[in-house]
Amino acid sequence: MSITIPDIGLGTFRLTGDQAIASVRTGLELGYRHIDTAQIYGNESEVGTGLRQSGIARNEVFVTTKVWTEHLAGERLIPSLKESLRKLGIEQLDLALIHWPSPGAAVPVAESMAALLEAREQGLTRAIGVSNFTRALLDDAIAAVGAANIATNQVELHPFLQNRALADHAHAAGIHITAYMPLAYGKALADPVIGAIAARLGATPAQVTLAWLMAKGYAVIPSSTRRANLASNLAASGVVLTARDSAAIDALERGERLVNPDFAPRWD
Repeated sequence: MSITIPDIGLGTFRLTGDQAIASVRTGLELGYRHIDTAQIYGNESEVGTGLRQSGIARNEVFVTTKVWTEHLAGERLIPSLKESLRKLGIEQLDLALIHWPSPGAAVPVAESMAALLEAREQGLTRAIGVSNFTRALLDDAIAAVGAANIATNQVELHPFLQNRALADHAHAAGIHITAYMPLAYGKALADPVIGAIAARLGATPAQVTLAWLMAKGYAVIPSSTRRANLASNLAASGVVLTARDSAAIDALERGERLVNPDFAPRWD
């Protein structure tokens, strides 16, 4: 089935306890309608609490979670998603992703994707997808369930790691890209090129960076615990860059990968 992933969402990586609850509640009050969490974040219960405390109707919020590597085997994936739903306090996810490919290919991509597709068929989630998949792994996923059944590939993507080959490969297959770590752990905020564009436009460096990503058709999921930053990031959708601005940010590519755990796949 076809779904639309909101262009800008609220990431919850590294947010725990009351901080996670407050960030989600505040974000939804400000107008965010896309919340991204994961089993390994250990905050699904808090995300659910923030969702309920916001007073925003469940059907107005797009909720994503990601299945951790220890749950990728066929018999474990669906029970893990049911547990995620219990923690979140909701009956159905909008999007369920494989968070990382199975370390050492211990569980075949086809097995995990088949289980994920079955989870969708059972109504546990409206859509399915992947995260941190290389071109080769994305091809494996496509071979398993078809590109039409893969809503997105969520990958690290920011001005200093633009993942162009992977993004082009996904685009050619009709698969959407979600950019995580879009501000490069804040490094984008200190970049002089981005800063100069922001100054000229009367915008913040964060807004310029997010606008650059969204202009490419990517969804972005920045995170923040500060109300002012949450509001400012959300306003990035109103920032319009010139072709020269976009080209200047394109030129910042330097292959700077910030998320590279020892179990990561062999990157493109």
